[in-house]
Parts: sequence; C-alpha cells; structure tokens
Amino acid sequence: MKPSKIVQALKRLIAVKQPVFIWGPPGIGKSQVVARTARDEGLELIDIRAVLLDPVDLRGLPRIDGNRAAWCPPDFLPDQGRGVLFLDELNAAPPLVQAACYQLILDRRLGEYVLPRDWSIVAAGNRDTDRAVTHRIPSALANRFAHLDFEVDTLEWLEWAQENDIAPEVTSFLRFRPNLLHSFDPAREDRAFPTPRSWSFVSAVTKGDGFFQEPDLELISGMVGQGAATEFCGFLKIFRNLPDPDELLETPETAEVPEDPATLYAVCELLSVRTDLDNLPQVMAYARRLPPEFSVLLVRDAARVNREIVHTPEFSRWATANADVLL
Repeated sequence: MKPSKIVQALKRLIAVKQPVFIWGPPGIGKSQVVARTARDEGLELIDIRAVLLDPVDLRGLPRIDGNRAAWCPPDFLPDQGRGVLFLDELNAAPPLVQAACYQLILDRRLGEYVLPRDWSIVAAGNRDTDRAVTHRIPSALANRFAHLDFEVDTLEWLEWAQENDIAPEVTSFLRFRPNLLHSFDPAREDRAFPTPRSWSFVSAVTKGDGFFQEPDLELISGMVGQGAATEFCGFLKIFRNLPDPDELLETPETAEVPEDPATLYAVCELLSVRTDLDNLPQVMAYARRLPPEFSVLLVRDAARVNREIVHTPEFSRWATANADVLL
C-alpha cells in the first residue's frame, strides 16, 4: 500500500480501536505516516521504541500496598485524553518484551494499568527478509493485529518533499531517476543505500554554502551508497549549468528550451518553486513551449506550491489546451 492508502486505512482502524501493524523495509517513512495520521485526526502520539525496552519497563515496578504487592505503571503510558500509542520496531524487541506487550495489545491492560478507551495501538517494524534485527512475532500476537504492507511511492514522496523543504537538486534528480528513491537489496552488504530517509539526509547536508559547486562524492556515498551518489554528483553538474530562472521569466517566448530530459526536470523544478500570481503569465508562456509531459510537470508542481494559481484565467487556458495530456 502506498502512503496515502496507509493513512486512509489507519484512520479507519484507529476509529474502531483495531490494533494495526505496519510492515516495510528500513527508511521508507513508516513512523512519519503514523505521526501524520495522528496529527490529521487531532490525536496525541506517544512513540515508544519497543526495541529499547526491558520487560520491566512496560510492566513497571512493584510496590507494597498494605500487605499486598502492586505494580507502578511507567509514566510514558497514557492515563487520559485521546491518542495513538505507537510501538515502533516491535518485532525487533526481544521475545520477553514482546511477551510484556501481549496483555496490553490483546486486553488493553497491563496488570493494574488500563489503556484509556480513546487510545489506539499501532505498531511497526521491518520485514524478516530485510536482514534487519527481527524476532518472530508469536502467532497469537500477530493474529490480534491488522497487517498493512508499506510500499514506497515516488510521486507521493515528491509531494511530501515539496512541503518539507527538500533541496530542489535532490527532488529534480529523483524525478529523473525515480528508481533510486528506494533501492534496497537485503542480499547485499552495503552499509549505505538509497531510501527516502537517506535522501532527506543528503538534502540537509547539501544545503550548506558552496556544496553544489564542489559536491562531496564520498560524503554522499556514505548516505545513499556509491552508485546513487555517483549518479547524483553527475546530475549536479547539469544542475549547476542551468539557465538563470530570472532570465527564463524575463524572456519566456525566446528563452532556450533544453532538449536533455535531466535538464528539463531540473528547469521545471526551479521554475515551479518560484511561480506566483505575478509571474504566472511568464511561467505559462514558457510552459507552452515545453514538451507536453514537462509542461504538465511544471504547472502541476507550481500549483502544489501555490494553490492560488489554479483559479486564474491563465491556468484555465493552459488546462484546456492540455486536456488530452491531463486525462
């Protein structure tokens, strides 16, 4: 399931208090999807890394209550309100920790502690085939969950990237080489490999002054692997030599239209983030001269950045002229 479908499914399952387990390879954004869903629904989120717990951490410590022993539940478990209790990396936790989760997940209680009625349980973890540290979930526990398989979707990630200030050099490259957004082979011994998470690392590092003039191949290799880093650094040479977007906007009817697809992706990225109501006529004039698929790419991304342009006559005329491509 792609991220948007995961969000839809989570909202339905949370509403009926059905525990759910999200499966997927490392670095694809499982925890981000859970956080987004909780935020959309106005729910508090308690994120517990199950792999870091000892069994006693969940059950709590015993105390003497008169002539009986009672348990003091940990303060990270909720006692009021509405929210999502997120048990991340649950299947990486040792079997004794998973056993401590049995009663909490099956019966919504743990000893004397009772999970408030307006809280739901969501868990996540890597698949056994991902060569991550995992322990088999007992069938009795697995059967209590609804299971969702998380898949990377390039278009949805690019939408997320625009909203989260990912460097345009990174997003342009991944439009050109979408297969490198997530390229993970558990049979290989690579320490670094491309994932949505590692590309966000690249974006953060590459925003430093002067980086794109002298890209550090070894540094990028340490985040996304040698092959992806080599292609990305080669792409940066194209990106560095792009025409000035101000010049494109000043002379949209005569400015050069690149023929190389990699350069076209980069130009569309640069123009889309600069589009506003004032320069929209110039952007549309340039978009009309692009190959149809790149014209759609430019205007669609510009509309995501600035929704106001959708309600303009220029956008309506462009949409009418490109109706066959949009459909």
